[in-house]
Amino acid sequence: MDLGERPLLLAPMEDVTDQSFRLICREFGADMVYTEFINADALIRDAAKSVAKLAIDPAERPIGVQIYGSEIEPMVEAALIAQSASPELIDINFGCPVKKIAGRGAGSGMMRDVAKMVEMTRRIVESVKLPVTVKTRLGWDEENKNIEEIALRLQDVGIQALTIHGRTRAQMYRGEADWTLIGKVKNNPLIKIPIIGNGDITGGERASEVFDRYGVDGVMIGRATFGRPWVFREVKHFLENGIKMAQPSVRERVELAKRHLDVSVSYKGERVGVLELRRHLSCYFKSLPNFKETRLRLVTEPTAEGVRNILEQITERWGDYDMSHTPPPYIYDGL
Repeated sequence: MDLGERPLLLAPMEDVTDQSFRLICREFGADMVYTEFINADALIRDAAKSVAKLAIDPAERPIGVQIYGSEIEPMVEAALIAQSASPELIDINFGCPVKKIAGRGAGSGMMRDVAKMVEMTRRIVESVKLPVTVKTRLGWDEENKNIEEIALRLQDVGIQALTIHGRTRAQMYRGEADWTLIGKVKNNPLIKIPIIGNGDITGGERASEVFDRYGVDGVMIGRATFGRPWVFREVKHFLENGIKMAQPSVRERVELAKRHLDVSVSYKGERVGVLELRRHLSCYFKSLPNFKETRLRLVTEPTAEGVRNILEQITERWGDYDMSHTPPPYIYDGL
C-alpha cells in the first residue's frame, strides 16, 4: 500500500472517527483513516453498534479496522469478522489507556503481558489474509518503557507496520509526548517495517520536525483533528511549502458543518445523524465570544433543518469574527 511521501493518518477514536468524520478528514487530505476501535467480544456477539462500525464507504479508502480485546480466541474471531468488511488492513489496539479497557487487560493493558500480546498478534496474523498492524504506547509506566523489545517481537510474528504513541499508559494524555523512543525504534537497523509516530501533532511545524528528526514513515493525528479536520490540509501545506495556512473563517466553518451534517444524516438517518454529530458541531466554533447560548441550542436541536437554521444564524452574527488564532480544541481524551 503506497501512501506517498510523509503520509498523514487519522487516528482511531471512539465516538469520533465514524463514517462521516472519516470522509470529511479524507476530503481534507488524510492519507489513511481508521474506524473507531471495536470491542472484539461485542463484535462476535453481533452487537448492533459494533457491527455498524464496520460500514465502509469507498470514498474513505484506504481504511483500517481497529479491534481490541483481552482474550486471544475472541480477538481472532473478531479479526475474521472485520476482514469480511474488506478494509485494507486489520489494526490491533494495544494502546488505549482508559481504565475500563486497560484495566481488564485490553488496549494498553496488554503491555503488562508481552508474551500474550505477541501470541495474540501471531494468531491474528496467521488467521486473516489482510495485513495486520498494531498501535501501542511506549510501555506501561516510566519504569517499564519496553517498546523497543515489543516492536521487534511483533515484527517477528508478522505485523506489517507499527504505530507508537509517545506516552506510557500511566501518563494517559498528561505531559508532552516523548518521540525519542519512537525514533530509536524507527532507527534500529533490525526494524524493517514502517514505524508511524503519534502524539501531540497539532500542526505542520511539529509534523515536519518529527519527520525530519526521527525519520518516521508516517504521522498519525488524533486529538488535534477533533473540531479541526482541516488540520490535514494545514500540515500538508506546511510540509510542501514551509508556511502556515490561515485558519478557516467562521463562514467556511459553517459551510463545513453543513457538509458534515448532510453526510452524517445520509449515513445514519436524521435522528441518529443529528444526535451523533453534536460532539463535533460546537467544536467547529470553539473560541467564538458569547457563544454559550448558541452552543447549547446547537447541541440540543433534534432536527437537521433546525441545525441548519442555527448555523445560518452563526454566520449572521459571527461571520466576520477573526478565527486566525483559534487554538486546537483538545477536549477529547478517548484515543
